[in-house]
Amino acid sequence: MSNSPLATGTITTRRRPVDFVEYAEENGNGKVDFNTQNVQHNIGHHHHHRRTSVNSILRPGRYLSRWIFGVLMLLMVSTMFVKIILIHIFLRVNATMTSHDFLQLPRDFIHAQNSEIWTNPGSDKYYKCIDRSSIETRDKTISNGYILVHANGGLNQMRTGISDMVAVAKLMNASLVLPLLDHKSFWTDPSEFKDIFDWQHFRKALEDDIEVLESLPPSVANVKPLVKAPVSWSKSSYYSRDILKLLKRHKVIEFTHTDSRLANNGIPDSIQKLRCHAMYEAIRFTEEIEELGTKLVSRLKENGEPYIALHLRYEKDMLAFTGCNHNLTRKEAEELRKLRYKTKHWKEKRINGTEKRLQGLCPMTPREAAIFLEAMEYPSNTKICIVAGEIFGQNGLKSLQERYPNVYSHSNLATEQELKPFRQRHNQLAALDYIIALHADVFFYTYDGNMAKAVRGHRLFQGFWKTINPDKQNFVRLIDEMDNKKLTWKEFATQVMGLHVNRTGAPNVRVVGDSPKLEENFYANPFPGCVCLRPTRE
Repeated sequence: MSNSPLATGTITTRRRPVDFVEYAEENGNGKVDFNTQNVQHNIGHHHHHRRTSVNSILRPGRYLSRWIFGVLMLLMVSTMFVKIILIHIFLRVNATMTSHDFLQLPRDFIHAQNSEIWTNPGSDKYYKCIDRSSIETRDKTISNGYILVHANGGLNQMRTGISDMVAVAKLMNASLVLPLLDHKSFWTDPSEFKDIFDWQHFRKALEDDIEVLESLPPSVANVKPLVKAPVSWSKSSYYSRDILKLLKRHKVIEFTHTDSRLANNGIPDSIQKLRCHAMYEAIRFTEEIEELGTKLVSRLKENGEPYIALHLRYEKDMLAFTGCNHNLTRKEAEELRKLRYKTKHWKEKRINGTEKRLQGLCPMTPREAAIFLEAMEYPSNTKICIVAGEIFGQNGLKSLQERYPNVYSHSNLATEQELKPFRQRHNQLAALDYIIALHADVFFYTYDGNMAKAVRGHRLFQGFWKTINPDKQNFVRLIDEMDNKKLTWKEFATQVMGLHVNRTGAPNVRVVGDSPKLEENFYANPFPGCVCLRPTRE
């Protein structure tokens, strides 16, 4: 039996006693006589026995009652015989089953009824294409200088920023010192690079592209670095021309920010491939994180059952940042408002949460997420793992659990002892969530933030694994219409499913916009760049 927290006990089966119904004539001695071949029909005291012809049996005539009695006898004996055979088969099958098996349906029976909801939209027409050519291998004897970086933001914002800094180092033929991580964001996680990432693998995986160092070498250890915040969404020429001049002059540059410092598009193909190599292959979590994350995924997939990783970003920091307060109390909304005004680097202070929600710019509430999944025909026994922080509000996950009781998180999947090394290390816990989300049968995100982008792009890179990208603006309109009795459930569900036919992670070329902020993020969709269409055979 599994030792996982999912195996909470043994299911005990109560079996009904089987009633054996038999029919026969009693012979007067209390014994049942099953020999029907010697039954004789006494027609009268003064009549002799006569053989009944086939015609007389088929044509009962005046012996109708006896004919009916004979037919009933034959039916009862036949029924008894068949019943004995069936009971024998039942007992043999049941002897080979445990009490748990007796009640349990075949493993995938429930979910197989609508297998389309779990089917990946991936295509064999596409493949990963990030191999570097031999001419792009770095010259290990030359370095134009050293880059120090402060990765800012949460776990996934730091990961994408570090990947961009790898690309920047390549553009300038510079050496990259292991990045310093953000300790001042909302969660104030004290973890360093080596606490979260396998730094030796990081260095080894990138050795043919850039040099990665633990620290500055003695020759420049005392050099005062040029401190600079790179321009957001910059083209490659900004680094290979403008910043490179500064690097050669100062020898050491210290970047204060890493988030969104390289454009999504218009970047050389070799650099785009390197960004993906860094993000999806070089930046690997520590062995301890990878091991526990894999263990949690295995527990969710026990008995071969699929699960949904739900990125329910209905958390205090995100609600305060976005100004969204739908379904919250006045007290809770005021608490969020105060936090927003208190956080200095959040520029937007006065926000109309109702308008934002109608524009599709708010995280879904737990109730909205549950109704969405129900409309998409996910059964109520579906396993759902929350890959997010603590859900805000006095009602918490109640609305979700009422419809989907099998709700998990890393907190109840892992034991207290297993989680002990990660307590108060929110970025390390977020790394566990990332692993669970990456390997889920379905990834469903309710807010298009940094984690949603990172996981979505990684699953696409792995082979277009099913990822639900909700059309929140239209969904909010539909759910409000249903709540106001303007739509029936059937009408609502039909429209929701129709809206999302092409929003489940199938191959789609990255959308280029008028500005970087309005276009599709590179790490959310690395196609084109890191995924290519297979050449057709003639």
